[in-house]
Amino acid sequence: MNPLTFSKPLAATLLACAHLLVAAPAWCSVTASTTIVPVVAADAVLQVGLDRPTWTYQVGDAATFSVKFNLKPYPAEGVAITYRLGPDMIEGTERTALVPEQGLRLSAPAPTRPGFVRLLVKATVQGKVQEGRATAAFSPEKIVPVQQEPADFDQFWQAQKRALAAVEPQFMLTPAPALSTAQVEVSYLSFQNVAQPPGGRPTRIYGVLSVPRGAGPYPAVLQVPGAGVRGYKGTPEMAAKGYITLQIGIHGIPVNLPDELYEQLNIGALESYNRYNLDNAHTYYYRRVYLGALRALDYLARHPKWDGKNLVAQGGSQGGQLAIMASALDPRVTATVASYPAYSDVTGYLDGRAGGWPGLFRPDVLGQGQDLLSDAKLVTSAHYDTVNFARRLRAPGLYYAGFNDMVTPPTSTLAAFNVITAPREIVLDPQQVHLTTPEHRATIERWLAAQVAK
Repeated sequence: MNPLTFSKPLAATLLACAHLLVAAPAWCSVTASTTIVPVVAADAVLQVGLDRPTWTYQVGDAATFSVKFNLKPYPAEGVAITYRLGPDMIEGTERTALVPEQGLRLSAPAPTRPGFVRLLVKATVQGKVQEGRATAAFSPEKIVPVQQEPADFDQFWQAQKRALAAVEPQFMLTPAPALSTAQVEVSYLSFQNVAQPPGGRPTRIYGVLSVPRGAGPYPAVLQVPGAGVRGYKGTPEMAAKGYITLQIGIHGIPVNLPDELYEQLNIGALESYNRYNLDNAHTYYYRRVYLGALRALDYLARHPKWDGKNLVAQGGSQGGQLAIMASALDPRVTATVASYPAYSDVTGYLDGRAGGWPGLFRPDVLGQGQDLLSDAKLVTSAHYDTVNFARRLRAPGLYYAGFNDMVTPPTSTLAAFNVITAPREIVLDPQQVHLTTPEHRATIERWLAAQVAK
């Protein structure tokens, strides 16, 4: 039976127990390393933390959250807070408490399986709203995906790649002297991509190419974008360090238009692009996006200054999703950098735990699904889920997750990371929200330098 052929009433029952059917990752069978960023005491009015410096526990351990206020003088009656405490992205209903001067301690609900538990706190102090959060990890290395793997996954993507190959690339370069420097030549690049939907006219992808002015050869880096609609100016600062970089947009729109246009598309025509045609894997919005990223790799691999050896896919959030996808589908990729990758284990909410951005099938505050659940949508999501590409990675990779990330939840990132059998490293930052710190950017830079030096 095809694992993605479901009977009614829908597949929620099957997916609810899917995590029991997936083998735990063989952590000892591959080269893997984990770095946990030290938790730094906050110099803030509201301080939320845990009783272990790494915020990391094993299933069965007791974990205690702490809530304190840095106030002098301290109100004799305490400080009133509202809080929610529960699993990652399913923190539950709001409750109230008073925090005395010595602080408040709250026991974490004991999870019965690997995952994350989060405390969200809000208070009004001296007329200002204060918010804080802390997230405890329980056996994160043992999180397994809920998402199923389609029986035809490889055949599906082989067919899509054939469709891409049938479209003439028509690469077009336009100099961008205003973005260029004495060390780097910057150009706008566009090229033809598959039609959307299939059978129509080819679309185009637009981006910014930055090339060192020296003779080379140089390693090449494809930089794929986070979610949203915006313009791009390339990364000449990275190119100045000896890389050919190609930064692309995904929407088939030139990347040097007025900001107001992108803003209007963000809140208008492209506001929910990640759900467009979700009920059909052949016309889903991300089909054209994924194939466009592969064609961008084609361009880099034929660039006359490419060193013929080092081809990197790099991105964060949606960009992490696209970097993993591109690395899995293109064997020429030699290194992957994916920070808090999106679209990972998106069916997690059907199993009562966090799923990846964009929150497909996530219940709303009333417990109702935000997406009309159907077998067709489940089939499509499985063909595009980062987890199923992560299983196919061959190149070494650097990954990143923040425990406090409520856009791409850490549960979803670890679900993808744990199935990777290629050499892998992950940086876990307990306090980090959906941002990349300067320290992590420096880590990426060092890691890439080490990869291309091999």
